[in-house]
Amino acid sequence: MTAAAEPALIDVHGLTKRYGNRVVVDHFDMRVPKGRIYGFLGPNGSGKTTTIRMLCGLLTPDAGEGTCMGYNIRTQAALIKREVGYMTQRFGLYEDLTIAENLDFIARVYAVDQRPRKVRETLERLGLATRHDQLAGALSGGWKQRLALAACLIHNPRLLLLDEPTAGVDPAARREFWDHIHELAADGLTVLVSTHYMDEAERCHELTYIAYGKLLTRGTVAEVIAGAGLITWAVSGPDLIAVAHRLRQAAGIRSVAPFGTTLHVSAASTAAVRDALAALPFEGLVSEPITPSLEDVFIALMQDAKDNYGETTPGAAA
Repeated sequence: MTAAAEPALIDVHGLTKRYGNRVVVDHFDMRVPKGRIYGFLGPNGSGKTTTIRMLCGLLTPDAGEGTCMGYNIRTQAALIKREVGYMTQRFGLYEDLTIAENLDFIARVYAVDQRPRKVRETLERLGLATRHDQLAGALSGGWKQRLALAACLIHNPRLLLLDEPTAGVDPAARREFWDHIHELAADGLTVLVSTHYMDEAERCHELTYIAYGKLLTRGTVAEVIAGAGLITWAVSGPDLIAVAHRLRQAAGIRSVAPFGTTLHVSAASTAAVRDALAALPFEGLVSEPITPSLEDVFIALMQDAKDNYGETTPGAAA
């Protein structure tokens, strides 16, 4: 069965949300099959958090329809909230309670059956048992992240919504976190995760990328890269800052970005890159075509995106 034919745990169409005269989510569609890790990417202010809050019943869309876990996002928000785990960008548990006390409190909120046993099992599953009596406020960023994930899972949700969950944690903690996420997905849990990290995006089964409230692309990593139609060359040599400045002004160049000691130069055609390089008044440059990375694609997409800050909706007062 293809992803498009699989039952959808999230299936929404035309989601729109306005704050004042500004449209922050603009007729957005999303379909997430059960048991998938779905990456939700976009720059700050792109509408990711607003979309997530509409999906889990915390915000009512101004337009659009759809279902989340089979529940109508407009009329059955309370039912959605009972079966979703939502991990926000900031640590939201009680820092003056221990790890175990925090989990017990969340279990009480959700009226979890056999609460003491469930707390013990969750502590073990997330590797928190040896620290169960440590105050949450004394934890490092990585351990706070693990506790927050445990709190999201204590009531056995069908959908896990993660809003930039690894911001501010070290690479080892991020890797452990993603190991847990893949184990959960293998057990049938559906995960929607927003992230700014390209290595994390590549760990997702599918991706959706939005900018300023509008969908730019979706698909697997391979599909997103192939669909961009991007030609990318690596350029190395002296004076790369000056080289980058000139290339950004060249006709047909979509993006120029430093990657270590090279520049990644992207365009819609090989001819555009070659012409831009040939016109450079610099010596000692070495260039070669490379396969565009996911980051190359997203940088190019952002160059084409239009910032909607300050835009007004049709018919609204300016």
